[in-house]
Amino acid sequence: MYNRQLDIFLCVADCGSFTKAADKLFLSSTAVMKQMNRLEKHWGMRLFTRTNHGVHLTPAGESVYKDARFLISYSERALEKARQLENEAATTLRVGTSILNPCKVFMDLWNRVNDRFPQFKISIVPFEDRHEEILSVIDSIGQRFDFLVGVCDSAEWLSRCRFYPLGEYRRCVAVPATHRLAAQSLIKITDLYGETLIMVKRGDSPINDRIRDYIEREHPQIRIEDAPAFYDMDVFNRCARENCVLSTVECWADVHPSLVTIPVDWEDTIPYGLLYSKTPAEGIVQFLEAVEQIRQNPSVPWPADAESGF
Repeated sequence: MYNRQLDIFLCVADCGSFTKAADKLFLSSTAVMKQMNRLEKHWGMRLFTRTNHGVHLTPAGESVYKDARFLISYSERALEKARQLENEAATTLRVGTSILNPCKVFMDLWNRVNDRFPQFKISIVPFEDRHEEILSVIDSIGQRFDFLVGVCDSAEWLSRCRFYPLGEYRRCVAVPATHRLAAQSLIKITDLYGETLIMVKRGDSPINDRIRDYIEREHPQIRIEDAPAFYDMDVFNRCARENCVLSTVECWADVHPSLVTIPVDWEDTIPYGLLYSKTPAEGIVQFLEAVEQIRQNPSVPWPADAESGF
């Protein structure tokens, strides 16, 4: 971090001679003198008084000498601290979590395989569900996060990271607790006639686009309004505020306390799984291989089999 010419400067000052310093540094005396000349020119000050009997520090040189020892020591401590942080990062799996993308699924998996990875620790890293910022969150996978858990068929997301599918969730709708459909246990498509259905806008999700095509073609009695391509709490608040119907998935049933989530009688599902870097570290690959092994064991219940949602 510091200028390595300081090492030569200190040696010359301690030896009082370019020649003696050169012998100690295993350099030529010419090379030592050139280095000191460059250092003086770079800083714009004289550091040494040259005489036939050797060199002596100028007042400016004396000042630099006193501070150089501290600078070198501080620099070495800073580098050591950075190395420790790097080593810690290499043995820590950073898992993102938010209201819409909680990390419980990851932790369920980790609790099954952690005995195989005693070198790793888990760090939970929170982030905000904001549709205008979510792509920067996805871009930070591999830097800020090692894993995110998410419902995903987003073309934008999948262009930025890898996706390890773990299962699928049923498509549902959410309505305010006071809505006329709130008491139903299953929604038929015809129950939505005359309603405003909020869905993610067209273009990023093939599954949502397919559902929109079906509704627009076969059930024009349902009015569709766009939501952002990526949901956040504003979308759920809009549903509650406008007393309309929101296209959602079963894992978000408890996101908003004023909304009731009800399954729909269409067969569409959406995949969920682990989002990770396009260039994963070896530890990430090993973890995913361990997850794949337990997935291949039919006697082990899968997280989504035990409960609905994250």
